[in-house]
Amino acid sequence: MPQPSAQVTAAEISRIAGVTRATVSNWRRRHDDFPAPSGGTESSPLYDLVDVRAWLGTRGHTATADPAEELRTTLRLHPRGSGLTGRLLPLVLAAARCTPEERTDVAGLSDPSLIVRAEGASADLVDLVPEAEAVRFAGEDIGVLRALLHCVQDDGTGEAALAVLADRELEDSSTGGTYRTPAPLSDLLARLVPAPYARVLDPACGSGSLLAAAARQGATELYGQDSVVVQAQRSAVSLLLAAPDSDITVRTGDSLRSDAFGGVAVDAVLCNPPYGDRDWGHDELAYDARWAYGVPPRAESELAWVQHVLAHLVPGGHAVMLLPPATASRASGRRVRMDLVRSGAVRAVIALPPGAAAPLHVGLQIWVLQRPEPAGPERKSVLFVDTAEPAGAGDRVATASAATATGTRGTRSALDWDALTAAALGQWSAFTEAPDGFTDEPGTARAVPVVDLLDDQVDLTPARHVRASRTDIAPADLARETDEVRRRLVAGAASLGKAARYTDWSSAGPSPREWRTATAADLARGGALALLRTAPEGRESAVDTSAASRAVLTGTDIARGTAPSGAPGSLRTDSAPVIATGDVLVRALAGGNGAMARVTDEADAGALLGPQVHLFRPDPARLDPWFLAGFLGSAENIAAASTGSTTVHVSPGRLRVPLLPLEEQRRYGEAFRRVHRLRAEAARATELADETARLLAGGLTGGGLIPSPMPTRDSTAPDDGSA
Repeated sequence: MPQPSAQVTAAEISRIAGVTRATVSNWRRRHDDFPAPSGGTESSPLYDLVDVRAWLGTRGHTATADPAEELRTTLRLHPRGSGLTGRLLPLVLAAARCTPEERTDVAGLSDPSLIVRAEGASADLVDLVPEAEAVRFAGEDIGVLRALLHCVQDDGTGEAALAVLADRELEDSSTGGTYRTPAPLSDLLARLVPAPYARVLDPACGSGSLLAAAARQGATELYGQDSVVVQAQRSAVSLLLAAPDSDITVRTGDSLRSDAFGGVAVDAVLCNPPYGDRDWGHDELAYDARWAYGVPPRAESELAWVQHVLAHLVPGGHAVMLLPPATASRASGRRVRMDLVRSGAVRAVIALPPGAAAPLHVGLQIWVLQRPEPAGPERKSVLFVDTAEPAGAGDRVATASAATATGTRGTRSALDWDALTAAALGQWSAFTEAPDGFTDEPGTARAVPVVDLLDDQVDLTPARHVRASRTDIAPADLARETDEVRRRLVAGAASLGKAARYTDWSSAGPSPREWRTATAADLARGGALALLRTAPEGRESAVDTSAASRAVLTGTDIARGTAPSGAPGSLRTDSAPVIATGDVLVRALAGGNGAMARVTDEADAGALLGPQVHLFRPDPARLDPWFLAGFLGSAENIAAASTGSTTVHVSPGRLRVPLLPLEEQRRYGEAFRRVHRLRAEAARATELADETARLLAGGLTGGGLIPSPMPTRDSTAPDDGSA
């Protein structure tokens, strides 16, 4: 029986073949035998995947495909709803538990032997994966089995294969709105729970990232539930790999309607629940015992989740939740919020900047809750922290100025997770140590008495409560700060004008220049560069104590153009490469704003390479670093070498570089260096202009600054409106 085919777009063809989209367009124009569209529209055609693979195979392009993309492509050759992805999940666990040598041996098995091995592994581990069943594989499955094995071998942890399988299963279903909580945010939520804690529940566990973060903080009993079967299965496999020493229990089902852990009380709950779900069970759960703070209105599913997690805590236990901002202020939830605040269950609300987690355009909030204790201490205040608009915006400008002054980078677009985490944890720690003696930080953090919150709105939006008042800053200090930033703006504008004078470029002629290219993987095999990375986090080992004093250069540092800011403790491996001057760094996760590539200088030398960063070390006799960085970081190159949907990973070996003589590379390199300088100066000037305007407007409206008197005009001059 022939295998069912699937259709792919031109962008997907470029990822399969490891080329740019422009190359695919050239193939379509220049090769008469390129497969004809089999669907789609004239502007967005679709192509038969089997025909495309056959055409690429005759030209040897499939060898550059990323293993994760190869697995995704192979899965698409199987019919939707076949259940194949669910059957493969236990095999990811089995493959990831093997050593690289063992996986190599398995890959060398014949097709029949590999099928027998896969069926045996599935039977051995099926009890560990929710709703998984022992299965039999057929001959048409051999391609998927080998692609899965190759994918696990490539990343070493199994996470890439898990993501591909889950994405494929979700594509086949009608389920939407499933997003992975980013690792830095998961770690922040887990660290907000006062240590130590052992038993942790996530009633909407998704991919298991929050529970994995709890395990990194020392939790030993992990409980998870999710209504999406493949998400629960993915969570179970991921946790078994990330926390093999923990007691892990993951169940399927709707936690609100069918709680799999009824009666279980835990030390902590971490949860990123579904948002805006009007069909959460309002009518059937109207008399549920969990609604100790009032029946949640139909439009307040988030407040139903809040009370659900509180019901699972031991007295005094903490819950940390990621919620949309409307939960803090919607009129329909006022009564429930009032009882939550009055009882002392709400301890803190922390506002995050947009981009911290999906949906990326919304600034989400962290709620820290604590189940009241019988005869426990009275909780007189609630902490509000606003990390979305740090009070130290001027410090960010100073940092950008310093970076630009040293000939490097600068942008404010990417999130600085290290700074954000330090700010949130610092304020929370100070508040928990002395709630009644907490020192407010105008514009950033304020402890508000409970009685002041119990008004007609019970609005728990942090920005409303931390806002600096006109009396928080002395007028003289405000005037000095404003003038200092204004002076830096004038200097920054002058530097931008100087950088903008670069005109050493000209037209390429009637048509764009074309050149032969090679992948970074090919250049590495030829010795033109070395490709390095820090070992995956799942492979833990003791960190070399001699590296304890070294900073870590992170992807955020690349995007923001700042100095290495990570701490060595964030690396759970002793194999982090040491950065040298002239290295080219590329962020491993695409998306967001900010630079994708960076040429390291003397200030970066000696730092450790952070996770999710690829290091290209060129041979200076063959490759110019700035030339290499310019082409590696181009938007089209990054897009062609990226895979994934929610989290987009850059495959470093697939990035392409033009093959040019060294002297010509240096000309391009100098041009890229000047472009980088222009971008950095523009970002710095924009930052300074925004900060100057903010200080002036806030000072004038707040009463700290007043306009100077208008010059006296000659009364005999004609009133013609001129100055």
